[in-house]
Amino acid sequence: MPITRRTTFLAGAALTLAAPALLRPRPAAAQGVPAALPLPPSRTIALGNWRVSALLAGMGQSGNPQETFGLNVEPETFARVSAENFIPADRSVGFFTPTLVDTGSERILFDTGMNAGGIVQALQHAGHAPADVTHVVLTHMHPDHIGGLTDDSGAATFPAATYIAGRVEFDHWAAQGNENFETKVRPFAETMTFVEPDQEVIPGITAIEAHGHTPGHLVFRLESDGQPLMLTADTANHHVWSLAHPDWEVRFDADKDRAARTRRRILGMVAAERMPMLGYHLPFPAIGYVEVAGDGFRWVPMTYQFL
Repeated sequence: MPITRRTTFLAGAALTLAAPALLRPRPAAAQGVPAALPLPPSRTIALGNWRVSALLAGMGQSGNPQETFGLNVEPETFARVSAENFIPADRSVGFFTPTLVDTGSERILFDTGMNAGGIVQALQHAGHAPADVTHVVLTHMHPDHIGGLTDDSGAATFPAATYIAGRVEFDHWAAQGNENFETKVRPFAETMTFVEPDQEVIPGITAIEAHGHTPGHLVFRLESDGQPLMLTADTANHHVWSLAHPDWEVRFDADKDRAARTRRRILGMVAAERMPMLGYHLPFPAIGYVEVAGDGFRWVPMTYQFL
């Protein structure tokens, strides 16, 4: 694989990244085990010769979504667009959806949710144990993507895995001294490998640059037996407020202008190729299609395409 191993790492000053209020998980019942979800915690589809499992590692509800989405539009516009799309303008639901790709010989997990309890429960529902995971790939290093790397004791959730991330993303957080990074990612630094945009994790899984949400944010194109699927991570975090209006600013995008350009580029690529995509925070199972609609895109959830 064209991935290089890193043995030296940057240190840095303190910066704590708070978990987005929109994306806080449901309250835990006990010992990091999430409360019962109102949806099945996994959905598995066939993709060529592979099996791809969307894993619902958690979800949460919040009020006043315009504190997060559409920062640069008037409240009246936000309310009108929401009403036109049959969603409330005063509350929203966020989903955490890591993805497991089972190639038959590897089981590659993309992102890990907010905590170990949620991702383990979803994996088990999909028929896998944490020890089955051979690779953990991090699209970026916000808390709701790295939180499940370890349990409450600090033990690795996926003891047999190889850990993979983008070099730009790792170096950015390593230089900040961020508490979540130091607790969850730093322990794997000596064994972590790095993938660059346009490089493959394994044959058929290619990293694509999608910077803006974070400095090194990556998305991944999957393809098995001629069938593609794009894992878009946090490129677009709402099926209306981000897809239909890709220029609407999002609070947690580090570089809002670049994030908007990235949304247009990645969603345009997905629409042009008419391939399915899986978006980390979209309504579970978070798999569907997009088409160009006006100045933005229309989300078309999956139905029976993969049966």
